[in-house]
Amino acid sequence: MDHSLAREIAMKMLYAASLGGEESMSEVLEQSGQADTLSGKEKTFLENLVAGVRDRQEELDEIIGRYSQGWALNRLAKVDLTILRMAVYELKYMPEVPVGATINEAVELSKQFCEDKSSGFINGILGSVARAMTNE
Repeated sequence: MDHSLAREIAMKMLYAASLGGEESMSEVLEQSGQADTLSGKEKTFLENLVAGVRDRQEELDEIIGRYSQGWALNRLAKVDLTILRMAVYELKYMPEVPVGATINEAVELSKQFCEDKSSGFINGILGSVARAMTNE
């Protein structure tokens, strides 16, 4: 099952919310022009991911802060932070999603929506988080 589009829409929703936007899931789906392409499972994945990141943002930020050595969260680009929050949520709370898929999708999103150096930064943090979680 490919969740790439669902992740992209989730990232856009969460990013917009971090800037003060309050679009509903249906509004973002409509704006994406992809509303009809998501299956029921992908819509459920999208809803769970967005709700989970919103509900656990403080915890996710604490985890990201632990591994972003030398970078205060308020210094990270909001889109980078949004992608990291989503991926850390998946790593911690969605065990049915393979770790490699989560990290790869986060890196791909960063290549599409972030600065050039962001993908390596995001990959490094997520690799550290994933290793730490397997050692817990």
